[in-house]
Amino acid sequence: QDPKYPAENLLSEDTVRPWLGCPQDRSRQLSVELQLERASPIGYVDIGNYGCAFLQIEVGRSSWPRDQPYLTLVPTVTLMTPDDSKLDQNRCGVRMFKEGKD
Repeated sequence: QDPKYPAENLLSEDTVRPWLGCPQDRSRQLSVELQLERASPIGYVDIGNYGCAFLQIEVGRSSWPRDQPYLTLVPTVTLMTPDDSKLDQNRCGVRMFKEGKD
């Protein structure tokens, strides 16, 4: 992760701060695992995009066996088209995902 924009920024309540990958990382993938204090229903998720082309959200429970796979909450969605990526446009935006919709 980028030391200036760590994953902890996702938990910021007072200001909007991005979470970015390390500029030297060429894997082109980022993942983060967040653990809530208690089981909570998730009715919606708002994602602010900053140059991400695709997004998928998976969920699980800490009580599950370690080999149990996560469940997909939001299937892979496109946040930027290939043309957007090539032209470096439409890099910022917000997608809102609500229960039963994308």
